[in-house]
Amino acid sequence: MGYIGSYIWVIRQKLGSRLLLIPGAQVMLVNEQGECLFQRRRDTGVWEFPGGSCEEGSSFTDTAIEELEEETGLSVRPEDLIPFGSLSDPAVHVVKYPNGDLIHCLALCFAAHRWTGDMAPEEAEVVEAAFFPRDRPPQPLHPPTRAVLDMYHAYLATGSFQAR
Repeated sequence: MGYIGSYIWVIRQKLGSRLLLIPGAQVMLVNEQGECLFQRRRDTGVWEFPGGSCEEGSSFTDTAIEELEEETGLSVRPEDLIPFGSLSDPAVHVVKYPNGDLIHCLALCFAAHRWTGDMAPEEAEVVEAAFFPRDRPPQPLHPPTRAVLDMYHAYLATGSFQAR
């Protein structure tokens, strides 16, 4: 689902640009070379992982699957999603959009090593998408995406779920 008609859009009609607390999910697709899929946002030009906000009646897993497919054309199965972290630190994950809207994102972060489909970035939101090495992500990188990469590296080193 695009922005118009979404749960957040409905709330914005009543509250304007006021700060909202929004649950969501992000997905790191990791290929056989250990590279991650990044996408460049149309509205801000920054690179980030596919993801988005939960809709009414959706779980974090549902959101991860739906946002990945919507934004990239790629599909993952629920059992292929590996939850590795949660990013909720307001110092890192409060986002101000070009239109002035503010959201404090509370994201569950997943990794996936298996997926199906052909890459087809959603033109309304995504300029381009490509795989890059984890230690050399594309620039400019969205600051929350840097935090998610750091959590993923810590997860790989410790095997422990990361929360920030």
